[in-house]
Amino acid sequence: MPTSAATAATANIDVTVNGETLAVDAGSSVAELLARLGLATQAVAVEVNLDLVPRANHAATQLHPGDRVEIVTLVGGG
Repeated sequence: MPTSAATAATANIDVTVNGETLAVDAGSSVAELLARLGLATQAVAVEVNLDLVPRANHAATQLHPGDRVEIVTLVGGG
């Protein structure tokens, strides 16, 4: 039987990403979410619960159950 630490490491939490519910690993960071979605961190702006998350904080910002994440892809051109 797995230990509680092992269970916690493999548990999922639900977050809302751009209006869609998504299950992610408990303890996931914004950076890990972006990697899972295949998004380059240099080309996006991220808000968690209406707070802008600076790129320098993506790896340190942990997601929690029920968080609302908005990801905007930046596109150059004119």
